[in-house]
Amino acid sequence: MTLRLTRRAALGAGTGLLAAPHVAKAQARPTVRFAYDWILNGPYAFGIAGERQGFFREAGIDITIQRGFGSARIPLDMAAGTFDIAMCDPTPTLRFMSQNPNNDLIAVGLLWDQAPTAVTVRADGPINSIADLAGKTLAAPEFDGGRQVFPAFAAVNNIPLSSITWMSVAPELRETMLVQRRADGITGFVTSTALSLRALGMDLPAQRIFRYREHGLDFFYGSVLLTTRRYMDANPDAVRAVVHGMIRSLRWSFANRPAAIQALRAREALTDVAIETIRQDMAMAELVDSPNVRRLGLGVMEAPRFQRQIEAVKAAFSLGDMPTPDRFFTDRFLPPAAERQLG
Repeated sequence: MTLRLTRRAALGAGTGLLAAPHVAKAQARPTVRFAYDWILNGPYAFGIAGERQGFFREAGIDITIQRGFGSARIPLDMAAGTFDIAMCDPTPTLRFMSQNPNNDLIAVGLLWDQAPTAVTVRADGPINSIADLAGKTLAAPEFDGGRQVFPAFAAVNNIPLSSITWMSVAPELRETMLVQRRADGITGFVTSTALSLRALGMDLPAQRIFRYREHGLDFFYGSVLLTTRRYMDANPDAVRAVVHGMIRSLRWSFANRPAAIQALRAREALTDVAIETIRQDMAMAELVDSPNVRRLGLGVMEAPRFQRQIEAVKAAFSLGDMPTPDRFFTDRFLPPAAERQLG
């Protein structure tokens, strides 16, 4: 019996469940613990909106959605059993999988086709080109996705890693370091840093942004849905429900952006609607809506492209054995193609 049939049976059994409460408990929807890799802001509003729209309940599960603290933390927390499924950048996951060969991590869907990682400097500062980053100080949290991918970015752009001085800061202090000129630049997801800097008075014209995908890493994927094989094998219907629910939520939010931001505000009372609307639009335009997605639909990772990312990560971090695309990703839980189109 599938989760959907179980739910339908529970709803249709009427007073029979009152006479057998142990049956009602057995047929309750399972709860999935889900985590993003960063704070709950505009680019992540789609999951919150989907939860409020009831998409996950209709798929047969209840879901709890929590914030994260950087993509590099996700594999660690996943391996520790902190949550069941998460959204994260594949690059630090590849590194973790290579360094921990007994891991059982696996990606079950793709949400961001393009990578959001970037280095941002002051437009009025001395850094006018990527080559000028050599010898400079960059500020970022240790688990920040942009910092984690920087070695690959540096490798394709001939930036000596040994020349970079890293300033490790709390997430809420990263942009402040650049505004106060205490760091020459910062790394991070551009959807996060660009608007956070704007909120601190450094508007977009005052920023010089080096997006990794525009400087040699255009083949890197953005964010995947990650789980463990143990959880996947024990709960295939729950995994399918999350994948279907997240893709449905992303499609819905793509077409209903103001409503998605209002759902975020209902969850996070301090949400700056104006800022998060722009942040969401940036994510939809730069990360979600791409020629690849228009051709393939949401959710798909292509093996030849991902193999290039695997090889780049291996070289950048001097890693040993790496997972193959088939070891890293499975498409068995994706919805049909018609349900993955942006429209």
